[in-house]
Amino acid sequence: MASLQEQLLKAGLTNKKKVKQAEREKQKVAKQKRQGEDVVDEAKVQAEKARLAKLEKDNKLNEERKAQEQAKALAAQIKQLIQGHAINLDGADLDYNFTDGTKIKRIQVTALLQHQLSRGIVAIAKLDQSYFVLPAIVADKIRERNDSYIVFQATLQKEAEAEDDPYADYQIPDDLMW
Repeated sequence: MASLQEQLLKAGLTNKKKVKQAEREKQKVAKQKRQGEDVVDEAKVQAEKARLAKLEKDNKLNEERKAQEQAKALAAQIKQLIQGHAINLDGADLDYNFTDGTKIKRIQVTALLQHQLSRGIVAIAKLDQSYFVLPAIVADKIRERNDSYIVFQATLQKEAEAEDDPYADYQIPDDLMW
């Protein structure tokens, strides 16, 4: 049986020049081994570099995939919280105006919900294009996960009144409709 080099020559896949060059390279490596020199195989070095680069790339892709899965899981949790704790608005007869970004929106609420909205006891959340009224505790849980879902929640703040405020004696009613 002929050697692999002879078979490749007969098949026309290589030429004599390449065969001789491969033999010289082989002899050079053998000589370096006999002399005790460190033999550096460039192919192995490049293969190791390529392997490390691929490993780093795979790790980066895995981290991105995990981040996407985590974001998707958070969105599912928020959706479940909103749908599971939304307050029923049947019998709502009053308009309640609030701002969603730069737009003023209106939602129909009951008198009790209007009072609770103005006190911050309940909040308004947005899921897709719909608005839901939620208890403040649930709104806080949603806010921990992603703040962008909570559109409106009143906060009762004791504002330090300025001494020179000409309207300090006039109180603004909480149920003021605008």
